[in-house]
Amino acid sequence: MKYRKKGIKKEHHIIEDGEELLQELVKKELVKSIIPGRIKTTPKGKPGNPRLTYQYDTSSGAKLLLKKGSTVQEVFVITEDRESLKKFIESKYKN
Repeated sequence: MKYRKKGIKKEHHIIEDGEELLQELVKKELVKSIIPGRIKTTPKGKPGNPRLTYQYDTSSGAKLLLKKGSTVQEVFVITEDRESLKKFIESKYKN
């Protein structure tokens, strides 16, 4: 079942504690819409805090990765200001 909740399309689940990170992008008006993809998990890995990484530009926005421990989720966003989004993510989630 598909529906939207505060700018996030709900077709797939979102990594635990990751929805708050995505909602922050909506609140800061960095994105218009968020489309989470499937969640992929590997058996190894330590639990940790969720984090976002900017992958690449798409025709309507960008592809991000939402990570927590060994779990990874692709997240597609619609935005008109890719550069501000990229700068925000890189400054917030420095290594």
